[in-house]
Order: sequence, then structure tokens, then C-alpha cells
Amino acid sequence: MNGAPDLPAWAAWLTAFFVLAGAAITLTGAIGLVRLRSFYERVHAPTLGTTLGTGCILIGSMICFSALQSRPVVHEILIGIFVTFTTPVTLILLVRAALYRDRVEGKDVPPHE
Repeated sequence: MNGAPDLPAWAAWLTAFFVLAGAAITLTGAIGLVRLRSFYERVHAPTLGTTLGTGCILIGSMICFSALQSRPVVHEILIGIFVTFTTPVTLILLVRAALYRDRVEGKDVPPHE
């Protein structure tokens, strides 16, 4: 069963805008992962892209399913909360592990480039 024909035009446009914006932001973070040189630079770009991109996609999902079901659909807020809290915590843990490894190996920490 496909509910897309029942979606009003305004909701379809808003949903498309937010999903495409979220995909573009996430793609920008992925490109930053590839383009940046050191680990400490690379770890930052995907974190921002993931958090903001997921937020835009969740807003688009909320608009779409709220319009289809004629009631507010807010379970996406729970997903957003989990992503917002877990992504920066993962970043912190990865950077701390890398700093510890670099200090044990005697490298110049933090790296100056």
C-alpha cells in the first residue's frame, strides 16, 4: 500500500526539500571525510553532516507522515534525540582514543599542520 497519492502537494514539496537538504548535508560531510588530511580533521566533518543531515531527513519524515495520518507523528523526535547525543559522544571517544595512542607512540600531540 502506497500513501504517496494521498499526500497533499504542500507536504510533498516540504518533504522533498528537507530530504534533499539532509542528503546534501550528509554528502558534504562524507566528502569532507575523504578530502581532509589528518584523522583529527577527518573525524569532525562526518559528525556535523550526520547530525544536521539526519535532522533534516527526520523533519521531512515528520511532515510526510503527519500529513498522511492527519495527526502529529513525533516518534522521529526520539530518533533525533538519540542521534544528537550519540554522535558527539562517539566523536569524543574516538578522538580521546587517538590522542592516547599518539601520546603512547610519542607523536606530536595535538598535531600541528
